[in-house]
Amino acid sequence: MSENTGELRVRFRILGSFECWDGSERVRVGGPVHEKVLVTLLLEPQRVLPVFRLVEAVWDENAPATAAHQVRKAVAELRQRIPDGRNLIVTEGPGYRALTTPDQVDLSRFTQGLKQAREATAAGQNALAATALREALELWRGPLLSGSGGSVLAAASAALEERRLTAVEQLFDLRLDSGENGELIGELREFIDAHPLRETLRGQLMLALFRSGRQAEALEEFAKVREFLIDELGIGPGDSLTELHNAILRNSPELAAPPQATVAPFTPEGKPSTLPYDLRDFTGREEEVRELLGFVAEAPGTGPLIIAIDGMGGSGKTSLAVRAAHQLADDYPDAQLHIDLRGFTPSGQPLSAGAAAEALLRALGVPGDRIPDDAEGRIALWRRTMSTHRMILLLDNALDESQVRPLLTSPTETLVLVTSRALLVDLDAAHTVSLGVMPPGDSVALVEGVLGPTRARAEPEAVAQLAELCGHLPLALRIAAARLRKRPRWTVRYLVDRLRDDAHRLAELNSGERSVEVTLRLSYEGLTAETREAFRMLGQHPGTEIDVYAAGALLDKSARDAEGVLEYLLDMHLLQQHETGRYAFHDLVRSFAQNLSRGSARPAPESGGANAGAGDEEAARAVRRLLDFALAATDAACDMLFPGRARISRPEFRSAAELPPLDTPDRAREWLEREQDSLMAAVSLAYRWELDSHVGLLAANVVFPLDLRGRLEEFRELSRTAITAARRLGDPALLRLSLSNLSVACWKLGRFEEGIEVAEEAFELAVGLADQRGEAKDTGVLGLLLSALGRYHEALPRLQQSISIKRELGAERAEAESLTNLSNLYSEWGRFPEAVEAATRAITLSRGIGSVDKEVEGLTELAIARLGMGEVDAAADLLGRARKLAVDVMSPADMSLLLALSAEAADRLGESKSATEWAESALQLGDLSGAPMREAAIRNIVGRLHTRNGRYSLALDLHQHAHDAASGVGYRVEEAHALAGMAHALEHLGDHGSARVHRETANKAFEAMGIPAARAA
Repeated sequence: MSENTGELRVRFRILGSFECWDGSERVRVGGPVHEKVLVTLLLEPQRVLPVFRLVEAVWDENAPATAAHQVRKAVAELRQRIPDGRNLIVTEGPGYRALTTPDQVDLSRFTQGLKQAREATAAGQNALAATALREALELWRGPLLSGSGGSVLAAASAALEERRLTAVEQLFDLRLDSGENGELIGELREFIDAHPLRETLRGQLMLALFRSGRQAEALEEFAKVREFLIDELGIGPGDSLTELHNAILRNSPELAAPPQATVAPFTPEGKPSTLPYDLRDFTGREEEVRELLGFVAEAPGTGPLIIAIDGMGGSGKTSLAVRAAHQLADDYPDAQLHIDLRGFTPSGQPLSAGAAAEALLRALGVPGDRIPDDAEGRIALWRRTMSTHRMILLLDNALDESQVRPLLTSPTETLVLVTSRALLVDLDAAHTVSLGVMPPGDSVALVEGVLGPTRARAEPEAVAQLAELCGHLPLALRIAAARLRKRPRWTVRYLVDRLRDDAHRLAELNSGERSVEVTLRLSYEGLTAETREAFRMLGQHPGTEIDVYAAGALLDKSARDAEGVLEYLLDMHLLQQHETGRYAFHDLVRSFAQNLSRGSARPAPESGGANAGAGDEEAARAVRRLLDFALAATDAACDMLFPGRARISRPEFRSAAELPPLDTPDRAREWLEREQDSLMAAVSLAYRWELDSHVGLLAANVVFPLDLRGRLEEFRELSRTAITAARRLGDPALLRLSLSNLSVACWKLGRFEEGIEVAEEAFELAVGLADQRGEAKDTGVLGLLLSALGRYHEALPRLQQSISIKRELGAERAEAESLTNLSNLYSEWGRFPEAVEAATRAITLSRGIGSVDKEVEGLTELAIARLGMGEVDAAADLLGRARKLAVDVMSPADMSLLLALSAEAADRLGESKSATEWAESALQLGDLSGAPMREAAIRNIVGRLHTRNGRYSLALDLHQHAHDAASGVGYRVEEAHALAGMAHALEHLGDHGSARVHRETANKAFEAMGIPAARAA
């Protein structure tokens, strides 16, 4: 029943989601029609199915008039896409026949396995029957086409499901007959939860409980099923289950487990021990060792004491188990046995239970002539021997629970330590110890222990970096330290520099027979083909963490199905989880995943990459799906948070992926905040793949939250990347959008000359494209930039033109933005009534479209105008309203400006305590150095407040810092205000000469900008 089918390259998997494989390459056969036609043929191989049967399978009773033609077309395309498809699907009479062999189709192998099990049972070969059933059931992945095939295929699925459940019940019977009892309880409960009406399963659970000494629980299980059946069906349990219940009540001897092979247990001579040596330089894991030893000391009961240690490859599971076993050896004097179950071993198959039992018996010194020839007999002898001895059994490198269970028995005084890369959640009564990576301090101590204290302490910083680059994984740390020890001329820094190359990091972590890459590959190759493909696709994700929605996009699955894949990889320790719902690769596992697809991750240009190979196509499709998802999700989030914004619509990038819930501002804001770094990494990923439309469109969305959080340098760099991509693509509309965004970033960063150059290019493109919205945007940005340079007379007509076009287009958000900017210009000129008019209209427009961020900006500018008019009470009221709305919708710098203005209003109203609090908050809210315009304005406002209150030294210091910020970027108006503020402070401090010089310089600047003397004062 193995997946290895020799020379047969083309294989089909229909028990679950449909898959076609040509060797190790997956074949894409087409869409839903193709899959339904092919699955229907494969359900009955070697039989001719008429076209009308295939039509029914695809469309049920809703077939279109062209259905027969579509079926024939699908068959023709299947023949082209499947290797040797013309000989695989042949036309005969009124229909088609699939000429597959039993080994090519998982369903045929499933059926064959059930037949072998029946024959073995009839011949009394129960162990062979159980093996055949296990292998058959391992092929089952779910209903046909994962339940999406329609009523015809659903009926076939139901019949197959009944066959599967019957096989499951038969296997449980065989396992009960072989002496398994307590080991089955967890598995039985899982099946009963999924199929609560199966009385056979209920009876098997009751029997397993009874034979495990849990009679009361067995009776309770009957009460549960009786109540359930009455509630659901109005009937009680059947005769068989009722008779079993009565027998359990009587404690009937007939229910005892069948007698096993009557081989007497073996008593070893001496105290055999096959434990590996305990590492002298064992480092760290003190908490895990204490937990393990404490559990052993306090554990009650008579069954096997089982401790399951799981963790990723190289995390030190075996070392921990060996250390604990040596420390406990005196308490288990009969024997201490270690066996490698080879669950994850190069070029090897996992050890069967029979082979493991034989190896353990031989380790105890059992003569060969006393060991039974059949696997069932060997297991029986081992379990009888185990039940009569007090020993330690270390089952190392287990594949899963099913490999371990046959080797356990009850009662026994044996301590069983199991290590596995998989989380053994179904190993009943086991205490679990999960190993993560080492703490940084322990990592450094491990390097020091292997390398030696002299060399390690000579480069403490480099050793810490080495530990970080090794991901604090014990195997990687030991390999790195061993390489350094073998090369005394190498410094730690030299190896650190070599490890910084992510593409070659795993190759560096290789020493003799030990290799991190080989260790990780063993875990990878232990996955199913479908899960390996998922692992490779998840490796394309560029961020440090991935959620179920992004994973769903990469894997082309629903979020729930993607979560199942992520959780499985988490259980296999190929993923980590630091927060519920979010998953991450260990750094070295990420390197491994990316190395797997690095050869296939070549650029896939917008044309589609016609020459790409199968690996390229897999990676390219995953990347495109992820980027389409990111674009759709950021579109939805930005539309929610920034209503009325303009964006380029590109229907060809519509995503079919499930989006996270983004239906409220809070949800949209939380998602953007959480995914910010991953989204920026997605832009870089799109750029590397030369998916330049995605670069520009996604960057245009991502800059919104960057601006909101004051990450202005990243805003600028992202826009520059988008510009490069748009030029490479030759898309003028995308180039104009990206240039426009860069000009805004330049304005906020005080890079005014660069911003003007960029905005002018954007404007020229807008004119050439007849893009009125673009013309309006870029004209308005030019007005902003000119205002910042104090060129108000040039700025005014541009702002007015921008407002006019936006009003004509009905672009209310954009118009509100420009009106706010116009209000600011009028306030600087002292034309306060016009400033009030512009700000008031901006507020009205913003409220009309629900744009809270623009409403706050309008309220702030209106308050500035009211302060200028001496209407301080009104200004304070406006600022209070703005503060209530501003939470989570303003950048830190803009919020600081709002607080500074609030301090000014409070001070002018005589509310000195509030004024002081607002002023301190304005200066301390965040780092203003990245927003020089806001820094200059805020320090000048607070400086004037201190001057009014006689704190002239404080005022002078603030105005000097404001002058430095403003002059550094050429922000003319605040540079002049800073000089004026310095003049006032110096005058009061007695430095009249310097005060006069600063005042004269400020007045000249105000005059040049057209700012009236009264406003300047």
